[in-house]
Amino acid sequence: MIQLVVARARNGVIGRDGKLPWHLPADLKRFKALTLGSAMVMGRKTFDSLPGLLPRRRHIVITRSPEWRAEGAEVVHSLPDALAAAAPDPVSIIGGAEIFVLAVHFADRIELTEVLADVEGDTTMPDPRDSGAWRETFREEHPAEDSRPPFAFVTLERA
Repeated sequence: MIQLVVARARNGVIGRDGKLPWHLPADLKRFKALTLGSAMVMGRKTFDSLPGLLPRRRHIVITRSPEWRAEGAEVVHSLPDALAAAAPDPVSIIGGAEIFVLAVHFADRIELTEVLADVEGDTTMPDPRDSGAWRETFREEHPAEDSRPPFAFVTLERA
């Protein structure tokens, strides 16, 4: 099973200055639940944005640099190499934008946190639903709270 795990604003923003442009504790909790026990596949910049190694998950990092290394990371140089390295574990693709674009064609499911606001940022991702290849099978709405925007947890499965 290959799932994309992504938080995306209504206007397509997924990042700003190498970080998430919002703080949604419920999203972080869901991310942990979705990725525990999986092989997380990510680009180097996404790996660098993590607070450290996340427990009970493999960290498979795709990089173009033949010299790049990080303790606790399995280094590969392509998405097919990452998927091969992950076997037989379930795979969670966690970013960034370039990796999502490549991996969406291999994914069985997308676990999307849809931030229901337009957010400023420098990294975007197209809405996968625009391709017609995905259907929504689950949606859980969350209202705005304090300074946090409203959001929805959405599961998309290949149509």
